[in-house]
Amino acid sequence: MKQTILAKRYAKAIFTIGQSQENYEEYNEVLQGVATLFTDIPEVADALTNPLYPMDVKEKVMTGIVASIGVDKVMGNFLNLLVQKKRAEILPEIADAYTSMVDEEKNISHGNVISAVELSDELKNNIQTVLEKLTGKKVELTTAVDPTIIGGMVAKVGDLVLDGSIKTQLAGLKDSIKGRE
Repeated sequence: MKQTILAKRYAKAIFTIGQSQENYEEYNEVLQGVATLFTDIPEVADALTNPLYPMDVKEKVMTGIVASIGVDKVMGNFLNLLVQKKRAEILPEIADAYTSMVDEEKNISHGNVISAVELSDELKNNIQTVLEKLTGKKVELTTAVDPTIIGGMVAKVGDLVLDGSIKTQLAGLKDSIKGRE
């Protein structure tokens, strides 16, 4: 079950501390690493969230993780607090929310371009430049190929969707013809 609101609150708390200490980017790396560990190794997630394990075992597991990655005291205390408050299961969501806050702080948006064919590097750069002008932010693009759109492309950055695909144009034409009947 997603607990997005709670995850955002925890992320905001540690982000505020990270900003004040000017090491919020390091905190992001730590949270991403721990979240990856949490999702990739089911035993870690089980050890931190299983109600059958006593709290002192869960705390020792988290203390071991904190010691192995060598984080500062504040982040270590934060991670231990998540275990003590039985919130370790939302660690991946906290990491996602934290990354969004870091991107917002750095004025970065993530975009996705879907095209019918593979795009050249020059075309990707041109699309990225246009999207940066439209959004007023630095855009980091990911591309994908979907032959079902027939031709053209679909670009998404945040809430902005630019759909220039032939598939959408054909669907619009179909609706237009149906409307005349």
